[in-house]
Amino acid sequence: MNFSGRGQWGALGTGGFVLLVLLVFLVIPVAKVIYVAFQHPDTGAFTLVNFIDFFNTSLFRESFYNSLYVAAMSVVVASLIAIPLAYFTTRFRFGAAALIQTLGVIPLIMPPFVGAVAMQMIFGANGTINLLLDEYFGFTLPFMEGLNGVILVEAIHYFPFILINLSASLANIDRSVEESAQNLGSYGFRLFRRIVFPLAMPGYAAGAALVFLKVFDDLGTPLLLNVNNMLAPQAYLRISSIGITDPMGYVISVILVGFSLFSLWVSYFVTRGKDYASLEKGGGGLGKRELGPWGRLGAWAVVLLILLIVLSPHIGLLLLSFGTIWSFSVLPDAYTLEHYREVFSTAMPYITNTLIYAGLAALLDVVLATAIAYIVWRTGLPGRQILDYLGTAAVAVPGVVLGIGYLRVFHDFQVPLVDEPLASWWVIIVVALMIRRLPYALRACTAALQQVSVTLEEAALNLGAGRFRTVRRIVVPLMAGGIMAGFVTSFATAAVELSATIMLVAAESDAPVAYGIYVYMQTAAGRGPGAALGVLAVLLVGVATYFSHRFVERSREVAEADRRLAVAQGA
Repeated sequence: MNFSGRGQWGALGTGGFVLLVLLVFLVIPVAKVIYVAFQHPDTGAFTLVNFIDFFNTSLFRESFYNSLYVAAMSVVVASLIAIPLAYFTTRFRFGAAALIQTLGVIPLIMPPFVGAVAMQMIFGANGTINLLLDEYFGFTLPFMEGLNGVILVEAIHYFPFILINLSASLANIDRSVEESAQNLGSYGFRLFRRIVFPLAMPGYAAGAALVFLKVFDDLGTPLLLNVNNMLAPQAYLRISSIGITDPMGYVISVILVGFSLFSLWVSYFVTRGKDYASLEKGGGGLGKRELGPWGRLGAWAVVLLILLIVLSPHIGLLLLSFGTIWSFSVLPDAYTLEHYREVFSTAMPYITNTLIYAGLAALLDVVLATAIAYIVWRTGLPGRQILDYLGTAAVAVPGVVLGIGYLRVFHDFQVPLVDEPLASWWVIIVVALMIRRLPYALRACTAALQQVSVTLEEAALNLGAGRFRTVRRIVVPLMAGGIMAGFVTSFATAAVELSATIMLVAAESDAPVAYGIYVYMQTAAGRGPGAALGVLAVLLVGVATYFSHRFVERSREVAEADRRLAVAQGA
């Protein structure tokens, strides 16, 4: 759409403001972290000595290898969970396929660190499963020992990324490909291994890359499980104990960013130069096949076992929130509401702060995302794609890196009238949450804008409406579903963000829910209230997600009704 006069200047001014926000709160802090990592601590000159010192230190080398190992093994375990669920529910007639898919996505509602302690109570050395194994079979398994615990918790939480993407890819495979393979004698696992899974590789690669990225950068889960010999915990511990002048925290941050980008590049490289297109668009894959009696029994056994495992954090968290004493026993000794009473009497500031921080961050996200989407897709401004690239790039920046960057850049920046540095003012937490969740809102708003016909704007302009009024009265209302989806996604994920906020909380009174859960879980006496606070956080995210889906579905129904009315009137 061509712009002229005031419209051109308005778009230019808006784009300039958005670019300034992204430069100040994303590009400059990350660039500062990278710059300090290559800066000599004494002379300030460019040097590689910090990286040499990093790899010459046994603790850092161990942390580096552990982070790689945990991220890679989490992808493997997550794949073992997600692939059977995706395959059975998309390729066979399965009575409860929709319910299974829904239950399979539930773990995303709860951040991994929230259920980490609860999973220790179930899978730990003296947890429910091992106590039963020892009593009936005379052996135990090291589910939660050291790195194993981090892998299990992370895989159970993040496997839905693979499930969602792989299910979509499996559902779009051309049915004629499978039919041809079956006619040539390929069945069962051979058919899946040689035909089905390779054709679904784009979805699997996208999901696996997200799992690797999220696990490699995660801070809260290793900290709560007391596994400190990994990169993200080491970065946090170096900065929090030694200070923001310690170069090792910055070196680790650069490595975290580098491997985040590397995981995205690998997912692209795996599918580059290969053709996964189907000749039959929308074929929906091979008609769902029937399973024999034994096949159905085996499939249900696998699915139920997987669902029991992936829902165990929620079950454990709920039991822990009501339990009085849960130690060396299969279940808590007794149950009480005291933990919830304590939360409501002493921890309400955590919830209030979270509502304020996450609400403001999500609101700013959809405003910025709508502006970026409109400038990129509706204007001809030169360099407009830069806004889209920068807005999306935040997904590759770990929260701990952003937190360290803010501490370094803004620790000397005094806020007028507040009389304290920006790095220790509660507003910086809102800014961090906004930047961290902007990619989610941007994708939702971009998708919504692409579904709005440009002819509607042109009609409004031809009738004399100005550019701003057209956007406000026509475009934004038609994008309402996508904007709301972006708002709720940003809000729900920001409400339980720990990696960035733990670096930026300067006072207990400014702390959000995620920080409160982390503090409670540090002691055995605080686990009950911490679990109760975790349950409230999960309910908060779940309710927000539910209303988001309801709003989006209602918007779609209204849009479809309007379309049908327009068609009827035209006829």
